[in-house]
Amino acid sequence: MPFEQAVVPVDLNSRDSVMTNAGRLASIGGGGTNCSAPVQMLNKRKANADLIIFVSDNESWVDAGRGRGTALMAEWSEFRQRNPKARLVCLDIQPNQTTQAAERADILNIGEFSDQVFEVISAFAAEQLEADHWIARIEAVDA
Repeated sequence: MPFEQAVVPVDLNSRDSVMTNAGRLASIGGGGTNCSAPVQMLNKRKANADLIIFVSDNESWVDAGRGRGTALMAEWSEFRQRNPKARLVCLDIQPNQTTQAAERADILNIGEFSDQVFEVISAFAAEQLEADHWIARIEAVDA
């Protein structure tokens, strides 16, 4: 679900080239980031899912938090009531000092992108990441 201030309907075709679909996504425009919008739409639709992956800069400034936490966390809490085993991945393409969803057992934050991202997401979705997964990954790298 592409989003900016709200979810933006875009006709993507899996048979089209990556560049064609990227062009369609790039034509959306911009002007705001509302990270809660896609989950809010899923909640309105009473959707079920095991895994939600956000690809964003996660600098959600359009949606103000409701009380404590972010609007994304409020929507995620509602989604998890309906989908108790669901997991959320926030792939931050421009990591900064803040995040819209604090990391915990059902939430994974990833900063930047590499081929390893797919392995990490797969392990997280399969509940195969240990609590200190980043420390273990760093220690596994040969110096």
